[in-house]
Amino acid sequence: MPNTPAPPTALCFDLDDTLIDDVAASSAGLRAVMERIGHPHFGSARALWDTQTEISFGAYLRGHLSLDEQRRERIRALTSQAGHANIADQHCDELYRLYLDAHRSAWQVYSDTHTTLAALGRAGYRLAVITNGVEAIQHAKLQALELTGYFHTVVCADTAGTGKPDPRIFHFTAQRLGVDPSACWHVGDQIQSDGVGATTAGMRPVIIDRSGRPPFEGLTTITDLESLPRMLGLAAPAGGI
Repeated sequence: MPNTPAPPTALCFDLDDTLIDDVAASSAGLRAVMERIGHPHFGSARALWDTQTEISFGAYLRGHLSLDEQRRERIRALTSQAGHANIADQHCDELYRLYLDAHRSAWQVYSDTHTTLAALGRAGYRLAVITNGVEAIQHAKLQALELTGYFHTVVCADTAGTGKPDPRIFHFTAQRLGVDPSACWHVGDQIQSDGVGATTAGMRPVIIDRSGRPPFEGLTTITDLESLPRMLGLAAPAGGI
């Protein structure tokens, strides 16, 4: 791990696959759609879904597709792989609602999320969420998983008017927190949107990689959230840090 940076006054967090296990939730949603359309191979479906999501959701963030259009593109890629071409918009929408229902039923935080956020909050750090996810869904996750109370602000791309890695969403969040971007660390799992975005915005990026791979060169990398309080010199709270 690179040298520990200067302590921040605020910490910003990505949400999906940083605080919440979105891989597990999206896999549950994907399996529900696969069962409905008769898709037999999860590995190939997962790879396609991830690739198409990056393409289509990225186009949505850039304003090239509507929210419904990017969802339909992702569903059509999956149904085409399963041998069902040219399905109607209404059918796409029905399948995506099935995906969302199964996704919602599988929402779960990582085991170190609550204890880490509680420790940081008790220590007086101002906390925020910066997410490219849709506001209605992301706020529902935070409320359902009892995370809302930890954060001074939650900033979503669709309401901020721009998404990560655009530095404007980071600056907007820092402004809401009442701090300079240079006084913030941003914790997330994506090199481009979280690492490059935070760096460009003047924040210190911390990449969380729970897979246990070697640290990313030049970036502060952690394998769990419990590392954050330790990096900041905080005592381990009861409950597992």
